[in-house]
Amino acid sequence: MMLLRLLLLFQALSFVSCTTVKTTSSNAFHYSRHFVTREIPRASRFVWKGVTGLFGPGDRSFWDADDMHGKPSVVINLSEQMVYLFKNGQLAGGSPISSGAEGYDTRPGRYHVMEKDIDHKSSIYGDYEDYHGNVVMQNINNRTDPRPPGTRFEGAKMYYFMRIYGGVGMHQGYLPGYAASHGCIRLPGHMAEKFYAAVPKGTPVEVVP
Repeated sequence: MMLLRLLLLFQALSFVSCTTVKTTSSNAFHYSRHFVTREIPRASRFVWKGVTGLFGPGDRSFWDADDMHGKPSVVINLSEQMVYLFKNGQLAGGSPISSGAEGYDTRPGRYHVMEKDIDHKSSIYGDYEDYHGNVVMQNINNRTDPRPPGTRFEGAKMYYFMRIYGGVGMHQGYLPGYAASHGCIRLPGHMAEKFYAAVPKGTPVEVVP
């Protein structure tokens, strides 16, 4: 039974590989985006089921970028709650994400990486702490939540931050399995580190519904 699952998994992965390799340099990003938004959602439901059965539940990340060369680009798929890295239009890596919750929706569009900050902290969201570092109020918005006397604001840690517009960027964060952020794109720590290393400033980023 396991041998059959592996054979079916490899066949599905071969489909993914063949589909991406056929793109040309002039229109690679266009067809790669088409593949991610249309073909991967169908293929992934089969492929990831096999992968999670082998490597543990809930882990949909993959990474081949270290062995690939070429100009990077990023596609964030909100309906799939996935982010994909391409190199010269070929799929190089992917990670689950948690994007903006209702009312804080991550905005679809075409952007680029404007800023990178490995030790970034939020200037709006975080905790109020006393001067000994004890949390007095948690998960606050310092624009609307009054600061209690004798406390200071400590911004939420957003390691491996890659800003794409306004205050929104990709960064390490908690993934509950659904869209739950204030607009940012959260990645698990090991994948945030990989994307941060592979994506320089100026890298094109497309957010699709």
